[in-house]
Amino acid sequence: MPYFDTASAAPLHPVARQALQASLDEGWADPARLYREGRRARLLLDAAREAAAEAVGCRPDELVFTPSGTHAVHTGVAGALAGRRRVGGHLVVSAVEHSSVLHAADAHAAAGGTVTHVPVDRAGAVSPAGYAGALDASTALACLQSANHEVGTVQPVAEVAEVCAAAGVPLLVDAAQSLGWGPVEDGWSVLTASAHKWGGPAGVGLLAVRKGVRFSPQFPADERESGRSPGFVNLPAVVAAAASLRAVRAEAEAEAARLRILVDRIRRRVARLVPDVEVVGDPERRLPHLVTFSCLYVDGETLLHELDRAGYSVSSGSSCTSSTLTPSHVLRAMGVLSEGNVRVSLPTGTTAQEVNGFLEVLPGVVAGVRATLGVGEPAAVAPVSDALEIDALGLRCPQPVIELARAIGTVPVGGTVTVLSDDEVARLDIPAWCTMRGHTYEGEAPRPAGVAYTVRRRV
Repeated sequence: MPYFDTASAAPLHPVARQALQASLDEGWADPARLYREGRRARLLLDAAREAAAEAVGCRPDELVFTPSGTHAVHTGVAGALAGRRRVGGHLVVSAVEHSSVLHAADAHAAAGGTVTHVPVDRAGAVSPAGYAGALDASTALACLQSANHEVGTVQPVAEVAEVCAAAGVPLLVDAAQSLGWGPVEDGWSVLTASAHKWGGPAGVGLLAVRKGVRFSPQFPADERESGRSPGFVNLPAVVAAAASLRAVRAEAEAEAARLRILVDRIRRRVARLVPDVEVVGDPERRLPHLVTFSCLYVDGETLLHELDRAGYSVSSGSSCTSSTLTPSHVLRAMGVLSEGNVRVSLPTGTTAQEVNGFLEVLPGVVAGVRATLGVGEPAAVAPVSDALEIDALGLRCPQPVIELARAIGTVPVGGTVTVLSDDEVARLDIPAWCTMRGHTYEGEAPRPAGVAYTVRRRV
């Protein structure tokens, strides 16, 4: 059964498995102790730190291991902000950061700090000018992911780092999605990553802080890991994480070239094989193994279940796959379609046959889901009104857009259809539908019940 969700967690790399098994026998003692078993454990820990630091591109004494990537992010953000509290309490983040960064930003705001979210373009990329405009004299820290976890867009880290350096602001880079593929562009001050993203064991994060960066750990004093991550490290997991990072980086160039061809095939063929689909993310400046697309008139949760039944494990940013019934903050910030969203992230070793099999199955699965929702080609009808209003209150994604699609043909070119909806996702999906189908989105207006979204027919 093909597993296509390495952006969430990669299968354990064979080298990680071997290192984990070996270090369970050799690395169980306290590396802080001076007796033989402790010294042996310390040698393993030092070797793992050196290997990880080499992959990151920093000094070994700049890198510590944490209990997870999220822990590394929270520790990094809190420590960097505290270290520069005399400068001010302003934090700058992109609108598409991983939730761990945004949660840290929310906690900072709740404690009295200020946060600026830098917008992205429709491909999911920030601009250095956007960061330059967000920085001010009170900015203590800026954060930027190296590559987006949902759409794969690679961010201009070096350019943003240059802007931050000119303003004297440290830059924290979340490199969780990209570190297995190569070193992060230079200029960062703090870097975080997570081992389970590159095939290491879960429960190991990396936190690197450059020498000279003001950093004040926010935990009680602890003698381990430079005081930045308290507690006894899971040494066998740390050793496995470092060994697998070295292994995947040795394979990265060849595997990236191979997977990029397969992802390009998905990007091209999905757009041809599936009607009314939007492939999102930057087509060129992107991770080699990840592609995301959204399908009109599709319930995302049902689509994922049907793909799972067909033997393919994928992920989604659709609102109808989450308990909040709101779309992914990444898709929302990009202003792209969120309904029927599918994220495919290929693991190392994925074959062309597996990708071809997915492409053979996908059109029928999408058509089947649409059929269950009663979606079909609208019958040709004579326009009945210059302005029509549809009551879609109580209907959830993708039904408001389906009702809009059915109604647009009943008004003449130049006429309007207004959709009254209380579904939060309609605010994103109706404008996206207009972009895809060539109509004009006229805007929204609040009503006593719901919001009225008006569309002008153009074709």
